[in-house]
Amino acid sequence: MLVVAFKPGHDGAVAAIGDRTLLYSLESEKDSRPRYTPLLPATLLDIAERLDAVPDVVALGGWADLRPNRVAPIGAGYEGVQEPTVTTSRFFGKEVRFFSSTHERSHIYMALGMAPRDDTAQQRTVLVWEGDVGAFYLVGPDHRVIRTVPVMTAPGARYSFLFGLADPTFPATGAKPRLNDAGKLMALAAFGDARDASPDIRHVVERILKQDSMYPAPKSEYQDSVLYNAGVQSPECKTAAALLTERLFETFARAAREHLPAGGPLYISGGCGLNCDWNSQWAELGHFSSVFVAPCTNDSGSALGTAIDALTTFTGDPHIEWSVYSGLDFVTDTTPDPARWRSVPLDDDALAAALASGRVVAWVQGRWEIGPRALGNRSLLAEPFGAATRDRLNAVKQREDYRPIAPVCRVEDLATVFHEDFEDPHMLYFRRVRAASGLRAVTHVDGSARVQTVRDSGNPRLHRLLTAFAARTGVGALCNTSLNFNGEGFINRMSDLTLYCESRGIDDMVVGETWYRRVGAPDAL
Repeated sequence: MLVVAFKPGHDGAVAAIGDRTLLYSLESEKDSRPRYTPLLPATLLDIAERLDAVPDVVALGGWADLRPNRVAPIGAGYEGVQEPTVTTSRFFGKEVRFFSSTHERSHIYMALGMAPRDDTAQQRTVLVWEGDVGAFYLVGPDHRVIRTVPVMTAPGARYSFLFGLADPTFPATGAKPRLNDAGKLMALAAFGDARDASPDIRHVVERILKQDSMYPAPKSEYQDSVLYNAGVQSPECKTAAALLTERLFETFARAAREHLPAGGPLYISGGCGLNCDWNSQWAELGHFSSVFVAPCTNDSGSALGTAIDALTTFTGDPHIEWSVYSGLDFVTDTTPDPARWRSVPLDDDALAAALASGRVVAWVQGRWEIGPRALGNRSLLAEPFGAATRDRLNAVKQREDYRPIAPVCRVEDLATVFHEDFEDPHMLYFRRVRAASGLRAVTHVDGSARVQTVRDSGNPRLHRLLTAFAARTGVGALCNTSLNFNGEGFINRMSDLTLYCESRGIDDMVVGETWYRRVGAPDAL
C-alpha cells in the first residue's frame, strides 16, 4: 500500500509511506525557503518525481481556514479525535481512497507510528502539547483513542507569548504569538532561576497560565505588569521564563499523576516536544515506563502523522520503519568557481586538523534530516573547546548571542564528556557537561548541553570524522548547528551553499566525499 499525505498551513509538508516504510517526508521550508512555509507546488512536484506509482491512499491533514470571515475547515479540521472521513476519488486517473483526519490526530498517530514497537503494553499514553492543543490521550491495544484528558489550551502559544510580552518590538494588539519565540525563551530560561521570582513576576506567570485565549496575543492587557516591554534579556524576563517553564511542566505532570495509569509508555508530540528541559523531566518523572519523542515532533511531522493515521485505519497497525534522513538528496545545480574554490577528496584526518585549528566547516551528506534539527547531514561543524567558537557560530548564523550551540558526540565518548551517557541520536534531551571535558563552546550557562549522539551504525560518515577528531584532540565531539540562512530551512543546493559560505566567511565546504577549500585560505596541516 502506498500512502501519500499532505499537511496544509504553516510547516507545510508531504509524506509518503510505501509498504509500511517511510519513503519521504518533505517540508516546504527546506531548500532555503522561509521557516514555516505552507505546502508549496514545488514540494508536490518533488514527491511526484520520486514515486514510482500513483498512491493507493491520498490523505489530507485537517486545518483551520484562518482567512478573515471564513469558518469552513480544511479537510477534517484542526481539533478533535473524531473518526476520519474516508471516501473514493480520482487522482491522476486512478481511483483512490481519499482520507482526511484532524490535525490533532496527526500528532497522536505520528507518535504512535514512529515509536518503537511495544506489544507488551496494553495501553499507551500520548501527550500532545503544541501551539493550540494541550492534552493526554489514552490509547488502547487496538490503537484507538479511548480517553482524552484535556489539560490546557495553547500551551505553546502561552510559552511564546511571554517572549513577546517582554519584547518592545512585539505589537500590543492584533498579533499572534510568534512560532520561533519559543526556542528563544527556552534558551533564556537557563539564565534565570524560578526561585528568584518576585510576587509581581509570579502573578504575571499565573495570569498567562489562566488566560482565556492567546489569539490574538493579549499583550495590551498586561501593560501594568513588570514584564511589559521589559526587554527579553532583562533579569525579569529570564526569571519569568524559568518560572513559566517550571509551572507549565508542573501543570501537565500533575494531570498525568492524577488521571493516567502509571507504568505504561509515554509518547510526546507537538512543538513543546522540542523543549529538551521538559523532555528530560518527563523521563525523570517516574510515572511512565519509558518516554519517546520523534525528531519531527512539531508540525514538521504532521503530514507523516496523517499518513500513519490512514495506514492505521486501513490496516489496524500504525508502526512504520523510518529513518531521520528521509528528506531530499543535495542538488548540485552549479560548480563552485575554481577561481575561488579548489576541490580535493575528503580526508578525515586532514579535515579533523582543520577543525582543531579553528576552521568552521559546512558539512553536507546524503538526504536532509526530517524535523527542525540538524543531525549531521546539513550541519555547520566546529571545534567545541573555545567559548569564542560559540560566539562565532552565532554570528555566522546571525542569531542572538544567548542562544546555545549544540554538540555532536560519539557514543564512545559520552561517559567521558557528560554526566549522563544515554544515547540521544535526535538531540531531544538535555544532559550535564563534565567541566573537565573543556567543551566550553557547547556548554550552556546552566552547565547543560543538547547533544546528538552518534554511533557507527547510525551515521557512519559523521562517526568516522568524529573518530579522526578524537585521535587528534582526545574527544570525539564537535559543535553541530544547522546549515541554513537565518529564518530559512536547511540549505540543499550548491548555489545556496556557496553563497552562504562566501557571505559568512566560511572557508571549507564538504559535500559527500569532496572537500571544497577557499583559495588562499591558510593550510591547517
